[in-house]
Amino acid sequence: MSRFSLLLPLILGLCLIGCDAEQTLDRFVGPAPPQRAITAPPQRAATVLPPSSAPMASGDTIKVASFNIQVFGISKLGKPQVMDVLAQVVRRFDVVAIQEIRSKDTTVLPRFVELINADGRQYDYVIGPRLGRTSSKEQYAFIFDATRIEYDRDSIRTVDDPDDLLHREPMVTTFRVRGLPTGEAFTFTLVNIHTDPDETDTELDALDDVFASVQRNGEDDVILLGDLNVDEYHLGELGMLPGITWAITGQMTNTRRTKAYDNIVFNRQATVEHTGICGVFDMMAEFGLSMDEALKVSDHMPVWAEFSVRESTLVGPVAARPGNGR
Repeated sequence: MSRFSLLLPLILGLCLIGCDAEQTLDRFVGPAPPQRAITAPPQRAATVLPPSSAPMASGDTIKVASFNIQVFGISKLGKPQVMDVLAQVVRRFDVVAIQEIRSKDTTVLPRFVELINADGRQYDYVIGPRLGRTSSKEQYAFIFDATRIEYDRDSIRTVDDPDDLLHREPMVTTFRVRGLPTGEAFTFTLVNIHTDPDETDTELDALDDVFASVQRNGEDDVILLGDLNVDEYHLGELGMLPGITWAITGQMTNTRRTKAYDNIVFNRQATVEHTGICGVFDMMAEFGLSMDEALKVSDHMPVWAEFSVRESTLVGPVAARPGNGR
């Protein structure tokens, strides 16, 4: 039996919109436009776009991103130019896994989502509990375009870590593309993680069990994403899982362009919905920021990958060398 399991769904304000049982019997929820509320194909060789490139989503694909917003709290919320950049970044993607929300103030994320939606968008969020072994606690969150994506209200969980191998236990949530018949819409489970930079060996060797545990809960399209604090060649036992692959290779993901810390990891044989298009979103190039200005936003750049909106019935190659990134 795996040393990891999934806790019961979190109740702490994780399903604050679209969860009215009278509205739908489907466990997948999301506001139906135009209502608005502020709350909580076969795989091919990857095309890694230049860091400044993140094309707008088309109707046939979605873009899933990960972004460590570096000590995201009241102080950063009070910087209008920084917050404007952050809002523009999120609007480029359909789902964004956020790491390093670090504030006791529970209004930080709702206010951020309200800013994202100030131009008429309809983004929503789910947020996990404050985590960490020290007094410096962090939260994970997912922010998503509710006109294109819905989430499974029964799926929101924090990984149970009885042996305390992970400094901040991953947050797990299942999403589905809206607007398609249930059997055709791409359904996927995101595992949001921020490893401790001093304990990467232990944590990466534990995350393979986390990945397998989530898969055993009935979802083949598991996508683990976040700030791993290692590059793609040091994924430990996670990187040795059969069929495992990663979106970002050979690119620096921190703002200073000296480290490759952030990535998106999935099974190439299961998640053939990945179009092979992915990249690092360079805020300096995209918004004309200086290094100092970009560092005020975050010391990380967002990473992203593109997926088909339709669930594939195809199966990837069964023979693949474990740990090979392509």
